[in-house]
Amino acid sequence: MPLQLTFGEATATGPREENQDALRIVTPTPTLAASKGAMFAIADGVSHCADGGLAARATLQALATDYYATPETWSVAQSLDRLLVAHNRWLQANGGGQPLLTTLTALVLRGRRFTLAHVGDCRAYRWHDDALQRLSEDHVWEQPNMQHVLKRAMGLDQHLVVDYLDGELRLGECFALLSDGVWASITEGDIQNILQAEPDLSRAAHALVNLAHQTGSQDNASALLLRVDELPEAALADSLAQLADWPLPPKLRAGQLFEGWTITALLAESRQSLVYRVSDQQGQTWLLKTLPPGRHDEPEAGPALLQEEWFLRRVAGRHFPETHGLPQRQHLYYVQREYSGQTLAQQFTQQGPMEMVDWLQLTPRLIRALGMLHRRNILHRDIKPENLHRDDAGELRLLDFGLAYCPGLSQDQPHTLPGTPSYIAPEAFAGALPSREQDLYAAGVTLYYLLTGHYPYGEIEAFQRPRFGNPVPASRYRPDLPQWLDDMLKRAVAADPAQRFETAEEWLLTLEQGERLIGAAPKLPLLEREPLKVWRSLALCSLLLNLVMLVWLAKGA
Repeated sequence: MPLQLTFGEATATGPREENQDALRIVTPTPTLAASKGAMFAIADGVSHCADGGLAARATLQALATDYYATPETWSVAQSLDRLLVAHNRWLQANGGGQPLLTTLTALVLRGRRFTLAHVGDCRAYRWHDDALQRLSEDHVWEQPNMQHVLKRAMGLDQHLVVDYLDGELRLGECFALLSDGVWASITEGDIQNILQAEPDLSRAAHALVNLAHQTGSQDNASALLLRVDELPEAALADSLAQLADWPLPPKLRAGQLFEGWTITALLAESRQSLVYRVSDQQGQTWLLKTLPPGRHDEPEAGPALLQEEWFLRRVAGRHFPETHGLPQRQHLYYVQREYSGQTLAQQFTQQGPMEMVDWLQLTPRLIRALGMLHRRNILHRDIKPENLHRDDAGELRLLDFGLAYCPGLSQDQPHTLPGTPSYIAPEAFAGALPSREQDLYAAGVTLYYLLTGHYPYGEIEAFQRPRFGNPVPASRYRPDLPQWLDDMLKRAVAADPAQRFETAEEWLLTLEQGERLIGAAPKLPLLEREPLKVWRSLALCSLLLNLVMLVWLAKGA
């Protein structure tokens, strides 16, 4: 059963000429509600600035539209913060020389949890079992006669600071979002009495607004109330896990038809998975991935396979394999497109370490692909040459999302360390949570290995407890490596995560700056660029001159 809510709202201008409060309720389609949640928000425009009503309405409009356009893999707080920071800049730039200011309190209910975003002096309350709990803090100055002067608001400062609160929903509880025109004129006891006496939330909201004006409120007054009537049985990850009830496909043979696919060959078989090459009715080749029969009774295996597919669908782009929609799927598997070309591990086996020109083309593509992945709040956790594929057109793709991790969604089994030992970051061996820095470390080791054929700390075997000191400079194996690239790789594989690149974007910037420095560097004299060749040439010329002199002297005698 999905999350079911009851809500009511009321707003009134009061003695003011204009109502500069704004309310917004968004209850999206069931699919979007499961991934992004329902939204309830209140904004109170600051009247003594430019146009507080415009600021309040524009903020809620941006919140309602932009939040649902953020990636499904982002956490609620991450999505809200990204768009609110961007909208804060818009408010500062569009006030005609004066600031557009508004307060904001927004509540998102997704699955069995809520997230509150708050800046300003509206208030959020939680009412359950006849107890009223205040969830927000008023961002006003505490000095005498300044209790109504905001120290934080949308549009007030270039650096926006928003309070976030995350919690578990409880069946039957109510939330109340109130402008200061309501709560400043009535007591919390009044709020509690109205919620207790009036089960109809629309009438309760009007009762709060009317009471505020009856007790002397000189401001706009607004109230937004909601009640949790039913809690869902499962969050997003659990709903994916329900698909594990599908049976595993039987062992498939070449030439066999299976749910509209023609089986061509079994490409890979391991304890973890089976991969078949299949073709559709148009003759296009795909890869079908499922589980071997021996994993049928593992409770985590089915959900993990479907989560892998879910991740691939949400990172769709040039650097990731395309997945098939599978509208008629009746068994546990997923299908992704097969591409021409080979993995970088296969290329290394055939050709050995990469040429510098080829390596320099690969490096920014890998870093850029990781950046796209991390912006969607997904960590790959198994970056290595075997999982990097380059097609015949030179396009690089990240393969195998079986160990991918989304903070807030994924969970690891206890006492496990996912990944390939030689590519696992040092802090992961010590129990650190998955992070972008660990993905970037694995990318650094991968680039180091493809260039040198060695690992910066030596090869690490499974179940080994390695010790990390200083990495061996890549230039020891590749004397042709420029110093700035040697330093870049050293930073990428640093044992201390604080010394590494913090983001893929920072790494890309370092790479681009190094390339510009090389291009802009003044051309050195030939003697400095190729001293050995210069001295050899001079010695040869001297020898030839001496021989000519000897011949000339011999003829003269």
